[in-house]
Amino acid sequence: MSDEVETAPALQPRRKKLDVDGWLILDKPSGMTSTHAVARAKRIFSAKKAGHAGTLDPLATGCLPIAFGEATKTVPYAMDGRKTYLFTVRWGEETDTDDSEGRVVETSEVRPQADAIKALLPRFTGLISQIPPRYSAIKIAGERAYDLARDGEAVELQARDIEVHDLKLVAMPDEVTAEFSAECGKGTYVRALARDMGRALGCFGHVIGLRRTSVGPFKFEHMVLLEELERQAEAGTQENILLPVDTALDEIPAVTISRSDAARLMRGQSVLLRGRDAPILTGTVSVRTGTQLVALADIEGAELHPRRVFRLPEGL
Repeated sequence: MSDEVETAPALQPRRKKLDVDGWLILDKPSGMTSTHAVARAKRIFSAKKAGHAGTLDPLATGCLPIAFGEATKTVPYAMDGRKTYLFTVRWGEETDTDDSEGRVVETSEVRPQADAIKALLPRFTGLISQIPPRYSAIKIAGERAYDLARDGEAVELQARDIEVHDLKLVAMPDEVTAEFSAECGKGTYVRALARDMGRALGCFGHVIGLRRTSVGPFKFEHMVLLEELERQAEAGTQENILLPVDTALDEIPAVTISRSDAARLMRGQSVLLRGRDAPILTGTVSVRTGTQLVALADIEGAELHPRRVFRLPEGL
């Protein structure tokens, strides 16, 4: 008998979670959920806190803004921005998911011509009413619609008002497929646009390709592939990819205050905007001292009331 004692392998120490602040604009690959993409990015940065601005379907690729740390406080402002998409529709079949991952529920031999498609587009531009897909993240009595649909339950979603700012036919590679570009407001489902256009044309249709190219202030040029992010992480330079926390606030008026007033806001106290140069504004503003973002605040009269305050760098 051997006298050697078998020992268990040493446990790897847990990586310390860090205070990482800023925006990563990930070029999400197809086949990955938005939740999984956030988890991968959070692990790469060893970040304490992360979230995303606008879910992308697993089938979809493109612009997925991921907020770290203090940037999570600005997520609603990014989500309120316009979004742009490129998408491809296959005519002749409607599916229960409104994309290629679903089961075919309707078929047609009709194939629309370009002129008919172009003539239809104004009906789907501007303020329109849209019923979201049954397989969506909308909650019904606390449950996600896609979970209920996967369990075989009947899902009845109410129509909602959305705004499609621009919708164009880009190309028709063949009689079965058509490529579109769209610029949409918050809450628009491109899959539902494809479904409803197919019904209106009498041919049915579903999305077979979807790429989001921008979300609010986050554009194509900001996007980073997951492989590139991992290469940067190996080199220890991944934080160079992050955009500043206040990038999501580009369309919100900014107010500059003194450091003493900033300290008041940080304590949750209101601040009076004094003098002839005080801005004449109402609603939500971003507040800075110098170039440093201090808070999101509401202006009432000449008074600033803090809504969300941000952690300041040490020594400021």
